[in-house]
Amino acid sequence: MRSKPKHKISRRGLTVWRLYGVIQTVILAIAAGVVDYLTLRFDWPIWSHFVGWGLVALSILFSTIVFPRVRWERWRYEVREHEIEVQHGLFIVKRTIIPMVRVQHVDTTQGPILKKYDLGNISISTAATTHVIPALNMDEADEMRARISDLARVAEDDV
Repeated sequence: MRSKPKHKISRRGLTVWRLYGVIQTVILAIAAGVVDYLTLRFDWPIWSHFVGWGLVALSILFSTIVFPRVRWERWRYEVREHEIEVQHGLFIVKRTIIPMVRVQHVDTTQGPILKKYDLGNISISTAATTHVIPALNMDEADEMRARISDLARVAEDDV
């Protein structure tokens, strides 16, 4: 079996994923607060209060601590002359090889949170699907986009 891809995504990507988890947890906490209010207002069973805040506690543990760390550890990628290899997964690790001759276009995207951390995502589109490499340093993402574009053009010329 081939060795795993050698490049990891930026360490700041871990911070961004934790921030996404915090945002998700805040939304869940607001929902738990609404359930608390409704429990008091309409005399609902007290266990609904514990369920709501239990979910918030689980969200804090998993979406801000455990899952971002595991996800960051597993994410790897490598751009080779004839292919791009991507490895990712939380519970099940998936490895994908994208032949350069199949690459149609490459995009970089950057939302407000990624921009704050100077990170960007690369989207590699083929006829069948789009593959995303998340949380790369923006300079690295721009260089990789240009390199993949050049390699895909060369691969297309060879066919």
